[in-house]
Amino acid sequence: MGTHRDGYPYRLEILNFPVTIDGEVVGVYGICRDITARKQEEEERRLLERGIQATPNAVLMADATEPDLPLVYVNDAFSAITGYAPKEALGRNCRFLQGPDTDPEAIIALRWAISEQQSADVTLRNYRKDGTPFWKHLSLSPVFDEAGACTHYIGIQQDITLQREQEDQLAYHTTHDLLTGLPNRTAFDERLQEAFARVQEEPGLLVVMHLDLDGFKTINDGLGYHIGNQLLVAVGERLHQVVGEGDTLARMTGDEFILLFTNLDDRQAGVEIAERVLNTLSQPFMVEGKPLHISTSIGIACNGESVAYAYELMQCADLAVADAKQQGRNTWHWYQGDQQRLTEEAVLLRHDLHTALHEDQFELYYQPIVEAVSGRIRGLEALIRWHHPKRGMISPGVFIPLAEQTGQIIPLGRWILRRACQDAAAMRDTGGLVMPVAVNISSLQFRRDGFLADVRTALEEADLPPELLEIEVTESVLIDGAVRAIELINTLKAMGVRVALDDFGTGFSSLSYLRDLPIHKVKLDRAFIQDIATNRSNAAIVQGIIAMAHHLDLVVVAEGIEEREQQLDLVRRNCDLLQGYYFAKPMPREAVMELPETLPAPVGG
Repeated sequence: MGTHRDGYPYRLEILNFPVTIDGEVVGVYGICRDITARKQEEEERRLLERGIQATPNAVLMADATEPDLPLVYVNDAFSAITGYAPKEALGRNCRFLQGPDTDPEAIIALRWAISEQQSADVTLRNYRKDGTPFWKHLSLSPVFDEAGACTHYIGIQQDITLQREQEDQLAYHTTHDLLTGLPNRTAFDERLQEAFARVQEEPGLLVVMHLDLDGFKTINDGLGYHIGNQLLVAVGERLHQVVGEGDTLARMTGDEFILLFTNLDDRQAGVEIAERVLNTLSQPFMVEGKPLHISTSIGIACNGESVAYAYELMQCADLAVADAKQQGRNTWHWYQGDQQRLTEEAVLLRHDLHTALHEDQFELYYQPIVEAVSGRIRGLEALIRWHHPKRGMISPGVFIPLAEQTGQIIPLGRWILRRACQDAAAMRDTGGLVMPVAVNISSLQFRRDGFLADVRTALEEADLPPELLEIEVTESVLIDGAVRAIELINTLKAMGVRVALDDFGTGFSSLSYLRDLPIHKVKLDRAFIQDIATNRSNAAIVQGIIAMAHHLDLVVVAEGIEEREQQLDLVRRNCDLLQGYYFAKPMPREAVMELPETLPAPVGG
């Protein structure tokens, strides 16, 4: 290294060769080359490489001359972010970082840029070696040689996972109540606006329920805000039991909640949900070892000719909840306006229900339960029908909730139990049809003193063996006391009567009590079956329930089968029994006697 006469440093490379004559060195021959420029390039390359290695962003290079664009370089930050060592990444296409939630639009944008040899900037979700996801911002640029051919692509990846989490958290706080985790008023208003806009295009029913807790202020003031806050969280968790997919549950403010239903068939369905809400919240809450009792007043409103804007639904529900408070609390009130007075109709229907019990207006229909593979009939479910002399056939979804509300479910349930046993005995005696008949028992009837005596009486009067009677209950029988429910089911089992758990998977306690319940069968709710072929979540739930039930030596029945594809799917999942319109609709006892042994046809291997 030397200094030029102009003052700048330079580097020389000197090669010396000895000059020999007759074997003796007589001189030296030297070659001197100026390597200043080469050394500068090497220094710049070293600094560049050091800079690339030191950056917290991942840098990668792909060979554009190969069809699959294999990686030829990754820096240390790439390994730190992704978990892949260079030897695990080099030679592979970047696709190995993608996963099920990688944005397809971002992938399309990248592929277009590569096909057009253009730069691209995208944000997408990738996956580390251990399977955990991370968000990155990727800047991709092509590299061209002197001839203009694209030889490489250079990508710079910035890990923005923390930034995205902070953005998501901020967005969550904007739209959710921090105490309960439920959507807040802002989020509810947006969903209501969207739903209201949809029904303007495609007519449908929107139902809004405004809940105002009764007596919450007394608890909050008397026991402290920390108890009140825990109670609000517990209320929110219970309300989740009555909302389905597509429905919205939100906390307004203080002790007020609001619900939006977009998939109800009619207004009566809204009334039934309101009754379920009242029943759900009437059970005591345990907060820090203290049993707390609370109720709610509910205002209900729906869209109609008098509702021109979404916000008017909120106003109507708010007016209705005030009326519910005036009526004595712990009740619901449907906004009247110029709409039909549901309360008056309900009073008349209750009177008719009382009359129907004495005038034999009820009839039992039976729906077959078949083997999943063969389609052979293995049982029947008894379903009540009401032939009203003026209104015609009334749906059980209308009069059963009323019967439960008024207590008329007790004599009605007793009638169903006795008639089902009589019909089962008649089918055995007249047609040789010997198979169990399942009877649905409401939680109110199940917990009632004298229920076991009613079962014994029904069996004895019909001279029916107990193994031909099956009692179906929902997990709501556990709400008021799981220990008592287990005792009752054990007694039924000792009598020879089997018990099935109906609507399994839709409530709050199925899994926690399933191991201890002395039942022999679970019935999958139809909500999981309707889209089992297309809904991966429902399919996974069904598969898990079937496997778990079989490990517990329980028989699994799937309800709501309406097409052959559902049957085939459930056969593949080893479901035991099936029930639904695909095999047969509910029918009178006489029609059951005419059915073939197999419905509708066996499944071929």
